[in-house]
Amino acid sequence: ELESDRGVVVDTAAADLRRIERDLHDGAQARLVALAMGLGLAKEKLTHDPEAAARMVEEAHGEVKVALQELRDLARGIHPAVLTDRGLDAALSAIASRCTVPVAVEVDLPGRPAEAIEGIAYFTVSELLQNVSKHSGARSASVNVWRAADRLLIQVTDDGSGGARMDGGTGMAGLAERLGAVDGLFVLDSPVGGPTSVTAELPWRDRVAAESRAS
Repeated sequence: ELESDRGVVVDTAAADLRRIERDLHDGAQARLVALAMGLGLAKEKLTHDPEAAARMVEEAHGEVKVALQELRDLARGIHPAVLTDRGLDAALSAIASRCTVPVAVEVDLPGRPAEAIEGIAYFTVSELLQNVSKHSGARSASVNVWRAADRLLIQVTDDGSGGARMDGGTGMAGLAERLGAVDGLFVLDSPVGGPTSVTAELPWRDRVAAESRAS
């Protein structure tokens, strides 16, 4: 089991690196290359066709804004600043605000868990709410996060049509593997007709203790 869990962690990290490389190459990098070429052409036209050069510079300005937004989105996907600065409550509320259905968020924690556990909890809720938006047909959803003894518990529910499966192509199996790799649990309850409830457990590690060991 330990060898299998290590394999999941390694494969997940490699897949995340490939995704970041692909997003950079196909997104911001390609846009910046095109931007550099556009500015080069604008420079050539500056003396004999200043109006055309001005239009090209204006277009380049718009491309810069898009490239910056793509880089911000990519950085948020790696580790969002709001999670680092303000913790799970604020970060999960930010995710919920982008969901296509109203989401009630309740986080009741005595403190902040270790950074790695906090990050896994964040991305678990993020993926589950993406599934709610894309597949559930729900009118409302809820996210509850709390601590029970030495476990961090997460429950995401929605009043949609149900029928979600671990092998249904919605990433549930991948989430279960990620949680299992850190001694976590993932339980899906989604009868046809709904509602759907996902309960995830993670080991609680205190942030201060974890940082002390790291230093």
